[in-house]
Amino acid sequence: MAAAAEALPAVHSVSPTRQRFKDALRRHPTAILGAAVLAAMIGAALAAPWLGTVDPQAVSPVKRLHDPSVAYWFGTDMLGRDVYSRVLYGARVSLTVGLAVAILSTLAGLAIGLATGFIRWVDAVVMRVMDGLMSIPPVLLAIALMALTKASIGNVIFAITLTEVPRVVRLVRSLVLGLREQPFVEAAIAAGTGTARTLVRHILPNTVAPLVVQATYLCASAMITEAILSFIGAGTPLNIPSWGNIMAEARSLFQLKPYLIFFPGACLSLTVLAVNLLGDGLRDALDPRLARRM
Repeated sequence: MAAAAEALPAVHSVSPTRQRFKDALRRHPTAILGAAVLAAMIGAALAAPWLGTVDPQAVSPVKRLHDPSVAYWFGTDMLGRDVYSRVLYGARVSLTVGLAVAILSTLAGLAIGLATGFIRWVDAVVMRVMDGLMSIPPVLLAIALMALTKASIGNVIFAITLTEVPRVVRLVRSLVLGLREQPFVEAAIAAGTGTARTLVRHILPNTVAPLVVQATYLCASAMITEAILSFIGAGTPLNIPSWGNIMAEARSLFQLKPYLIFFPGACLSLTVLAVNLLGDGLRDALDPRLARRM
Protein backbone atom coordinates (compact mmCIF):
# COMPACT_ATOMS: atom_id res chain seq x y z
CA MET A 1 0.00 0.00 0.00
CA ALA A 2 2.86 2.40 0.83
CA ALA A 3 4.51 1.74 -2.53
CA ALA A 4 1.22 2.37 -4.35
CA ALA A 5 0.72 5.59 -2.47
CA GLU A 6 4.19 6.75 -3.41
CA ALA A 7 3.49 5.96 -7.07
CA LEU A 8 0.43 8.22 -7.18
CA PRO A 9 1.18 11.74 -8.46
CA ALA A 10 0.87 14.57 -6.00
CA VAL A 11 -2.35 16.53 -6.26
CA HIS A 12 -2.06 20.26 -5.79
CA SER A 13 -5.29 21.75 -4.50
CA VAL A 14 -6.29 25.18 -5.69
CA SER A 15 -8.11 27.48 -3.29
CA PRO A 16 -11.67 28.43 -4.32
CA THR A 17 -10.79 32.13 -4.31
CA ARG A 18 -7.81 31.65 -6.61
CA GLN A 19 -9.78 29.42 -8.96
CA ARG A 20 -12.67 31.91 -9.03
CA PHE A 21 -10.21 34.68 -9.78
CA LYS A 22 -8.71 32.73 -12.69
CA ASP A 23 -12.15 31.86 -14.07
CA ALA A 24 -13.24 35.49 -13.90
CA LEU A 25 -10.17 36.61 -15.81
CA ARG A 26 -10.88 34.01 -18.50
CA ARG A 27 -14.44 35.30 -18.85
CA HIS A 28 -13.32 38.92 -18.87
CA PRO A 29 -10.12 39.32 -20.90
CA THR A 30 -10.82 43.05 -20.94
CA ALA A 31 -9.73 43.12 -17.29
CA ILE A 32 -6.31 41.82 -18.36
CA LEU A 33 -6.24 44.47 -21.08
CA GLY A 34 -7.10 47.16 -18.54
CA ALA A 35 -4.38 45.98 -16.18
CA ALA A 36 -1.85 45.96 -19.03
CA VAL A 37 -2.76 49.50 -20.14
CA LEU A 38 -2.65 50.77 -16.56
CA ALA A 39 0.74 49.13 -16.00
CA ALA A 40 2.02 50.74 -19.20
CA MET A 41 0.79 54.16 -18.04
CA ILE A 42 2.44 53.74 -14.65
CA GLY A 43 5.67 52.60 -16.31
CA ALA A 44 5.63 55.60 -18.66
CA ALA A 45 5.03 57.97 -15.75
CA LEU A 46 7.89 56.50 -13.72
CA ALA A 47 10.22 56.59 -16.73
CA ALA A 48 9.21 60.12 -17.79
CA PRO A 49 12.72 61.58 -17.23
CA TRP A 50 14.14 59.04 -19.65
CA LEU A 51 11.25 58.75 -22.13
CA GLY A 52 10.71 62.50 -22.40
CA THR A 53 12.54 64.20 -25.25
CA VAL A 54 13.16 67.57 -23.54
CA ASP A 55 12.41 69.45 -20.33
CA PRO A 56 8.60 69.83 -20.18
CA GLN A 57 9.00 73.39 -18.91
CA ALA A 58 11.58 74.47 -21.51
CA VAL A 59 10.19 77.50 -23.39
CA SER A 60 11.26 78.14 -27.00
CA PRO A 61 9.27 80.84 -28.83
CA VAL A 62 10.82 79.94 -32.19
CA LYS A 63 9.32 76.44 -31.92
CA ARG A 64 5.81 77.45 -30.89
CA LEU A 65 2.77 75.64 -32.33
CA HIS A 66 4.69 73.06 -34.37
CA ASP A 67 2.48 70.25 -35.66
CA PRO A 68 3.23 66.65 -34.59
CA SER A 69 6.36 65.40 -36.34
CA VAL A 70 9.33 63.11 -35.88
CA ALA A 71 11.08 65.75 -33.78
CA TYR A 72 7.95 66.61 -31.73
CA TRP A 73 5.68 63.58 -31.52
CA PHE A 74 2.72 65.47 -30.04
CA GLY A 75 3.69 68.89 -31.40
CA THR A 76 4.49 72.01 -29.36
CA ASP A 77 2.23 74.46 -27.52
CA MET A 78 1.97 78.24 -27.74
CA LEU A 79 5.16 78.66 -25.68
CA GLY A 80 7.16 76.16 -27.72
CA ARG A 81 7.09 73.47 -25.02
CA ASP A 82 7.12 69.82 -26.09
CA VAL A 83 3.60 68.46 -25.58
CA TYR A 84 4.82 64.84 -25.55
CA SER A 85 7.13 65.48 -22.58
CA ARG A 86 4.42 67.44 -20.79
CA VAL A 87 1.90 64.62 -21.25
CA LEU A 88 4.39 62.12 -19.82
CA TYR A 89 4.98 64.23 -16.73
CA GLY A 90 1.26 64.93 -16.51
CA ALA A 91 0.68 61.20 -16.10
CA ARG A 92 2.66 61.39 -12.86
CA VAL A 93 0.27 63.96 -11.42
CA SER A 94 -2.94 62.17 -12.45
CA LEU A 95 -1.79 58.73 -11.29
CA THR A 96 -0.39 60.11 -8.02
CA VAL A 97 -3.65 61.87 -7.24
CA GLY A 98 -5.76 58.86 -8.28
CA LEU A 99 -3.80 56.30 -6.25
CA ALA A 100 -3.41 58.56 -3.21
CA VAL A 101 -7.11 59.43 -3.11
CA ALA A 102 -8.10 55.77 -3.53
CA ILE A 103 -5.85 54.66 -0.67
CA LEU A 104 -6.60 57.50 1.75
CA SER A 105 -10.36 57.59 1.19
CA THR A 106 -10.57 53.79 1.48
CA LEU A 107 -8.66 53.70 4.76
CA ALA A 108 -10.56 56.63 6.25
CA GLY A 109 -13.93 55.34 5.05
CA LEU A 110 -13.14 51.86 6.34
CA ALA A 111 -12.35 53.08 9.85
CA ILE A 112 -15.42 55.33 10.03
CA GLY A 113 -17.70 52.76 8.39
CA LEU A 114 -16.70 50.01 10.82
CA ALA A 115 -17.48 52.25 13.78
CA THR A 116 -20.79 53.57 12.42
CA GLY A 117 -22.05 50.14 11.38
CA PHE A 118 -21.23 48.41 14.66
CA ILE A 119 -21.75 51.12 17.30
CA ARG A 120 -25.27 52.54 17.17
CA TRP A 121 -24.69 55.90 18.89
CA VAL A 122 -21.74 56.62 16.59
CA ASP A 123 -23.94 55.79 13.61
CA ALA A 124 -26.58 58.31 14.67
CA VAL A 125 -24.04 61.16 14.81
CA VAL A 126 -21.52 60.41 12.07
CA MET A 127 -23.95 59.43 9.32
CA ARG A 128 -25.72 62.78 9.57
CA VAL A 129 -22.38 64.43 8.80
CA MET A 130 -21.80 62.03 5.91
CA ASP A 131 -25.29 62.78 4.56
CA GLY A 132 -24.50 66.48 4.65
CA LEU A 133 -21.27 65.99 2.70
CA MET A 134 -22.99 63.77 0.13
CA SER A 135 -25.67 66.40 -0.44
CA ILE A 136 -23.03 68.63 -2.08
CA PRO A 137 -21.83 67.64 -5.59
CA PRO A 138 -18.25 66.32 -5.27
CA VAL A 139 -16.75 68.71 -7.82
CA LEU A 140 -18.37 71.75 -6.21
CA LEU A 141 -17.19 70.68 -2.77
CA ALA A 142 -13.67 70.15 -4.08
CA ILE A 143 -13.70 73.61 -5.73
CA ALA A 144 -14.87 75.20 -2.47
CA LEU A 145 -12.10 73.46 -0.51
CA MET A 146 -9.46 74.47 -3.05
CA ALA A 147 -10.68 78.07 -2.91
CA LEU A 148 -9.77 78.11 0.80
CA THR A 149 -6.23 76.84 0.21
CA LYS A 150 -3.40 77.44 -2.22
CA ALA A 151 -2.93 75.35 -5.34
CA SER A 152 -0.81 72.26 -4.69
CA ILE A 153 -0.95 68.54 -5.33
CA GLY A 154 -1.31 67.83 -1.61
CA ASN A 155 -4.32 70.11 -1.27
CA VAL A 156 -5.91 68.59 -4.38
CA ILE A 157 -5.52 65.12 -2.86
CA PHE A 158 -7.03 66.30 0.44
CA ALA A 159 -9.99 68.02 -1.24
CA ILE A 160 -10.87 65.05 -3.45
CA THR A 161 -10.38 62.57 -0.61
CA LEU A 162 -12.83 64.47 1.57
CA THR A 163 -15.47 64.27 -1.16
CA GLU A 164 -15.00 60.50 -1.63
CA VAL A 165 -14.90 59.37 2.01
CA PRO A 166 -18.71 59.48 2.55
CA ARG A 167 -19.27 57.00 -0.29
CA VAL A 168 -16.80 54.54 1.23
CA VAL A 169 -18.38 55.02 4.65
CA ARG A 170 -21.82 54.16 3.30
CA LEU A 171 -20.49 51.04 1.58
CA VAL A 172 -18.67 49.75 4.67
CA ARG A 173 -21.57 50.62 6.95
CA SER A 174 -24.01 48.63 4.82
CA LEU A 175 -21.65 45.65 4.87
CA VAL A 176 -21.19 45.84 8.64
CA LEU A 177 -24.93 46.11 9.29
CA GLY A 178 -25.42 42.84 7.43
CA LEU A 179 -22.43 41.09 8.98
CA ARG A 180 -23.27 41.97 12.59
CA GLU A 181 -26.44 39.83 12.32
CA GLN A 182 -24.51 36.77 11.13
CA PRO A 183 -24.26 33.81 13.55
CA PHE A 184 -20.46 33.88 13.73
CA VAL A 185 -20.48 37.53 14.84
CA GLU A 186 -23.26 36.93 17.36
CA ALA A 187 -21.33 33.95 18.72
CA ALA A 188 -18.21 36.08 19.12
CA ILE A 189 -20.17 38.75 21.01
CA ALA A 190 -21.86 36.11 23.20
CA ALA A 191 -18.43 34.69 24.03
CA GLY A 192 -17.38 38.03 25.44
CA THR A 193 -15.14 39.16 22.56
CA GLY A 194 -14.43 42.88 22.71
CA THR A 195 -15.71 45.30 20.09
CA ALA A 196 -12.30 46.03 18.58
CA ARG A 197 -11.37 42.34 18.37
CA THR A 198 -14.74 41.45 16.82
CA LEU A 199 -14.34 44.15 14.16
CA VAL A 200 -10.78 43.17 13.29
CA ARG A 201 -11.11 39.39 13.34
CA HIS A 202 -14.66 38.74 12.13
CA ILE A 203 -15.96 41.75 10.22
CA LEU A 204 -12.95 43.44 8.62
CA PRO A 205 -11.88 40.40 6.50
CA ASN A 206 -15.35 40.28 4.92
CA THR A 207 -15.17 43.91 3.76
CA VAL A 208 -11.84 43.68 1.92
CA ALA A 209 -13.12 42.38 -1.43
CA PRO A 210 -15.82 45.05 -1.97
CA LEU A 211 -13.39 47.75 -0.86
CA VAL A 212 -10.75 46.66 -3.38
CA VAL A 213 -13.29 47.00 -6.18
CA GLN A 214 -14.53 50.34 -4.83
CA ALA A 215 -10.96 51.64 -4.66
CA THR A 216 -10.50 51.18 -8.41
CA TYR A 217 -13.55 53.33 -9.14
CA LEU A 218 -12.36 55.93 -6.63
CA CYS A 219 -9.04 56.09 -8.46
CA ALA A 220 -10.73 56.70 -11.81
CA SER A 221 -13.10 59.29 -10.33
CA ALA A 222 -10.23 61.11 -8.61
CA MET A 223 -8.26 61.42 -11.86
CA ILE A 224 -11.26 62.94 -13.63
CA THR A 225 -11.94 65.34 -10.75
CA GLU A 226 -8.29 66.43 -10.67
CA ALA A 227 -8.40 67.12 -14.41
CA ILE A 228 -11.57 69.20 -13.95
CA LEU A 229 -10.04 71.22 -11.11
CA SER A 230 -6.85 71.86 -13.08
CA PHE A 231 -8.83 72.73 -16.21
CA ILE A 232 -10.73 75.51 -14.41
CA GLY A 233 -7.63 76.74 -12.58
CA ALA A 234 -8.49 75.37 -9.14
CA GLY A 235 -6.18 72.37 -9.14
CA THR A 236 -2.45 71.87 -9.48
CA PRO A 237 -0.19 74.94 -10.02
CA LEU A 238 0.53 75.97 -13.59
CA ASN A 239 4.25 75.26 -13.15
CA ILE A 240 3.43 71.54 -12.66
CA PRO A 241 2.30 69.92 -15.94
CA SER A 242 -0.89 67.92 -15.58
CA TRP A 243 -3.39 66.71 -18.15
CA GLY A 244 -5.96 69.22 -16.95
CA ASN A 245 -3.48 72.12 -17.10
CA ILE A 246 -2.34 71.18 -20.60
CA MET A 247 -5.91 71.09 -21.91
CA ALA A 248 -6.78 74.35 -20.13
CA GLU A 249 -3.87 76.21 -21.72
CA ALA A 250 -4.82 74.96 -25.19
CA ARG A 251 -8.59 75.52 -25.11
CA SER A 252 -8.33 78.88 -26.93
CA LEU A 253 -6.54 77.12 -29.82
CA PHE A 254 -8.77 74.08 -30.01
CA GLN A 255 -10.11 74.82 -33.49
CA LEU A 256 -6.67 75.66 -34.92
CA LYS A 257 -4.53 73.09 -33.08
CA PRO A 258 -6.84 70.31 -31.79
CA TYR A 259 -3.91 68.00 -31.06
CA LEU A 260 -3.01 70.17 -28.05
CA ILE A 261 -6.15 68.92 -26.30
CA PHE A 262 -6.51 65.57 -28.04
CA PHE A 263 -3.33 63.92 -26.71
CA PRO A 264 -3.72 64.71 -22.98
CA GLY A 265 -7.47 64.05 -23.22
CA ALA A 266 -6.88 60.70 -24.92
CA CYS A 267 -4.37 59.66 -22.26
CA LEU A 268 -6.80 60.62 -19.49
CA SER A 269 -9.67 58.72 -21.13
CA LEU A 270 -7.51 55.66 -21.78
CA THR A 271 -6.23 55.54 -18.21
CA VAL A 272 -9.70 55.93 -16.69
CA LEU A 273 -11.04 53.25 -19.02
CA ALA A 274 -8.22 50.89 -18.04
CA VAL A 275 -8.92 51.40 -14.32
CA ASN A 276 -12.65 50.78 -14.82
CA LEU A 277 -12.02 47.62 -16.85
CA LEU A 278 -9.71 46.36 -14.10
CA GLY A 279 -12.36 47.17 -11.50
CA ASP A 280 -15.01 45.21 -13.40
CA GLY A 281 -12.73 42.19 -13.56
CA LEU A 282 -11.91 42.39 -9.86
CA ARG A 283 -15.61 42.66 -9.02
CA ASP A 284 -16.41 39.48 -10.92
CA ALA A 285 -13.41 37.67 -9.44
CA LEU A 286 -13.94 38.66 -5.81
CA ASP A 287 -17.74 38.46 -5.56
CA PRO A 288 -18.70 34.82 -4.85
CA ARG A 289 -22.44 35.50 -5.33
CA LEU A 290 -21.86 36.85 -8.82
CA ALA A 291 -19.64 33.88 -9.60
CA ARG A 292 -22.39 31.43 -8.57
CA ARG A 293 -24.96 33.22 -10.74
CA MET A 294 -22.66 33.08 -13.74
